[in-house]
Amino acid sequence: MTQYHSYEPSQGHRLSHDPVNAIVAPRPIGWISSVSDDGVRNLAPYSFFNLFNYTPPIVGFASIGYKDTLANATTSGEFVWNLATDELGEKMNATSAAVPADEDEFVVAGLTPLDSDLVTPPRVAESPVSFECRVSQSFQLRTAAGESVDTWMVLGEVVKIHIATDLLTEDQTFDTAGARPLLRAGGVGDYYLPSAEHHRFMKRPKPATR
Repeated sequence: MTQYHSYEPSQGHRLSHDPVNAIVAPRPIGWISSVSDDGVRNLAPYSFFNLFNYTPPIVGFASIGYKDTLANATTSGEFVWNLATDELGEKMNATSAAVPADEDEFVVAGLTPLDSDLVTPPRVAESPVSFECRVSQSFQLRTAAGESVDTWMVLGEVVKIHIATDLLTEDQTFDTAGARPLLRAGGVGDYYLPSAEHHRFMKRPKPATR
C-alpha cells in the first residue's frame, strides 16, 4: 500500500525544501525583457511562466513581489520573452541578480540587445527564439478566501515570433530537443533539458462516432 507524506501548505511542508515547484515541473523559463519609462532596459528570468492560449498565442509570467519587470510591463504594456537555452544558462542566471532599477541586465550579463519589430523592449540577440508581446491582462493573485497575495500575473498576446532557422527541421517543425531549452525544476537550483532519447509521441484520441 502506498505511503504518503501529506500536509496542509498553510501548516508547512516539513521537508528540506518546498516540493511544490519541483512537482509541477519542469517549467519553461520566462526570460523577460522590458523597458522602463526612463528607457532603462531590464532582463530577468521567471520560473512561473507558460503558454496559456494557442490562437492568438498568449503567454504569461508571475512575479513574486512587485519587481522592475512587472512595473515595466504593466506601465508600457509590452514585454519580450526570450528562450533560455542550456548554452545561455549562466548568462540567464546572471540576470536573476538583484540590481538597482537603473542598471541594465543586458550589460551585467554580457548580452546583446536586438531591436524588436513591433514593441519597444529589445530581444536577446543570443537567444534563438523570441516572442514580442503586448500585455492583455495583469492582476494580483488572491487566496481562496479572497486575501491578496504578494504575486502578480501578467498575460501577453504574442504579436511577433522570431525563430532561428537552424531550429526548423526538414518538415518545417520546431526542433524542441535541438534547441536545448533550460527548464526549471524546483530545488535550490535544479534545471533539466529535454532530449530526443526521452521523446514520446501520442496522438489525441479520435472523437467517438455515433
